[in-house]
Amino acid sequence: MEILLFILVSVGIIIVPGPNVLVIVSTCISHGRSRGLQTVAGTSAAMLVQLLISAFGTSWFISQLAFGFLWLKWIGVAYLCYLGVNHLINAVKKTDAQEVTGLGSFQRGFWVSLTNPKTILFFSAFLPQFVSASQPYLNQIALLSCIFWLLALVLDSGYVFLANKASKVFGEKLAARQNYFSGALYLGASGVLAATEKGS
Repeated sequence: MEILLFILVSVGIIIVPGPNVLVIVSTCISHGRSRGLQTVAGTSAAMLVQLLISAFGTSWFISQLAFGFLWLKWIGVAYLCYLGVNHLINAVKKTDAQEVTGLGSFQRGFWVSLTNPKTILFFSAFLPQFVSASQPYLNQIALLSCIFWLLALVLDSGYVFLANKASKVFGEKLAARQNYFSGALYLGASGVLAATEKGS
């Protein structure tokens, strides 16, 4: 099992911004570091579910489940569009964004992550590439899943601290435009999520 290679490839995959990262950064900019980290907790919880399904589900079950998630994906897309448009309206009206609770931030991250049908199929195809035939399969999959999950947790949290730092550095300039910026990020996340396909 090539652990170092797995870590390097995983970091390269995780660090590329997708719907999760865009939602995390937008939440952090609009509502602060704590809410950003709570969003990370939500995306991480969803990833645990996805990793468990990909590790223990049969190929047929995973395929059917991913297909079933397709209709949920469009709910996620619609929700992100709603958030984006709402922030843009607030920007035009020059009103503050509605306050979001910790639970709300967690749920936002959880459902946006869980409703991406591509993720489970990716895990089920990616993780076995680093499994050795000479060692127990499930033990290796469990270890690889834990490593990937921890890497995602750390790197996604890093995006929160970067976004929080940017908010402090740019100060009033960013604050005056945060609704525009957050709205654009949410709409971008909805576009990325909408572009994902079950078979890609």
